[in-house]
Amino acid sequence: MRDLVILGSTGSIGVQALEIVAANPGVFNVVAISAYGSNPAAIIEQARTFKVQVIGVVKGAEKIREALPGVTVIDGPNAASEIAAITCEVVLNGITGSIGLGPTLAALEVGNKLALANKESLVAAGELVMSKAAENQLIPVDSEHSAIWQSAMAGKKSEIAKLVLTASGGPFRNRRDLSEVTIADALAHPTWAMGQVVTINSATLMNKSLEIIEAHYLFDMPYRQIEAVIHPQSIVHSMVEYVDASTLAQLSPPNMKGPIAYAINWPVRLPSATKAMDWSKQHTLEFEPIDNERFPVIELARRCGELGGGLPAIFNAANEVAVAAFLAGEISFTSIIESVDLAVQTLGSAVNPIRDLADVSAIENDARKVAGEIIKKVAK
Repeated sequence: MRDLVILGSTGSIGVQALEIVAANPGVFNVVAISAYGSNPAAIIEQARTFKVQVIGVVKGAEKIREALPGVTVIDGPNAASEIAAITCEVVLNGITGSIGLGPTLAALEVGNKLALANKESLVAAGELVMSKAAENQLIPVDSEHSAIWQSAMAGKKSEIAKLVLTASGGPFRNRRDLSEVTIADALAHPTWAMGQVVTINSATLMNKSLEIIEAHYLFDMPYRQIEAVIHPQSIVHSMVEYVDASTLAQLSPPNMKGPIAYAINWPVRLPSATKAMDWSKQHTLEFEPIDNERFPVIELARRCGELGGGLPAIFNAANEVAVAAFLAGEISFTSIIESVDLAVQTLGSAVNPIRDLADVSAIENDARKVAGEIIKKVAK
C-alpha cells in the first residue's frame, strides 16, 4: 500500500482524493490529514473512516482530541508543514492560497513525493520551490498541468514549440458588460464545481493567469511559448504543440478526479479514477482566443512573470485580498483586477529576488497591506 498524506482534506481536492482512496481499496494508506479546522466534525469523520492516526489543524484541536483520544493532533499555524514532513510516499497539497507554500517546501525538503494542487506555491516562489524538487518529485495536480505533463511525454523538451493551456472562460465568456456582476453571478461556474475563491479566480481568469506562471516553472518554458485559449467544454485540459506542427492533447471529463488520481499514484494509472467520456456520442469541442480587453489579467500575469523576483508573489497576494473584498461585498467585480494591477504598480519597482520563505512572507505582507489600502479607496 502507498502511504498518503493529504493537506486540505476537507476542501474540494482533499474530499475528492479521499473518494478516490475509498474507490481503490488496498492501494492507499492515509497516514495523516490536515485542514484548517473550522469543520472539526468533517475531520473527525474522515479520520474514523480512513483510520488516520495523525491530524493537523489550525483550530478545533480540542474537539478532535476529545472525539479521537488515540489520534495524534498537531495544532497551530505550522501544523500543515509538520504534517507534510511526515515520511510517506506521497503528500497531496490541496490547500488553497499562499499558506500552502510552507507545506510544499516541507514536503520537498524531507524527500517526499509531492502531488501539488496548491498553485500559489509556484506562483509566489517558483524558483525556490523548483530548486528543492528532485526530478519527478513534484507531480502537478491542476488539470491543465497534468494534461501538459502527460502530453509532453511524447517527445523531448527541445521538440516542444508551445504549451497551450485551456480555459473554460468562466461564467462571463459571452457577457460584454461586467460592471454589474454580482457575487452570485461570479460563483455560477458553467462547468466546474470548486471552492469560492477558485471560482471567482476562474471568473476573472486569474486562475489561468496563475497557471501560466505555474507552467513556466513546472516545465521550464519561456513565457513566449505558453499560450492560453478559451475552451468552453473543459474536456481538452491542455495541449502540447511540437516543432513538427503536431499537437498532443489530454482529454477527460471536466472534473478533478482524473488528475488527482494520476498524481497520487504516479506513474501507475488507477482503473477507478473517474467515469470515462462516451465517445460514441456526438461532442463539440470549441476553441477561441481570450479577449484581453475584458480580461486584462492574463497580460498582467505575463508582465509579472517575465519581470520575476517577488512580482508574482505580489500579484497573487493582492488578488487574495481583492477576492475576499469582493466576496464580502466591499468592491465590484471589475475592481478585483484593477486593485491587483495598482498593487503591482505600487510595489513593483522595490521588489528583490526571493531567497527563502521569510522573503515570500515579507513581500506578501506588504502586498496585502497595499492592496487593503487600495480597496478602501475603490470600495463601493
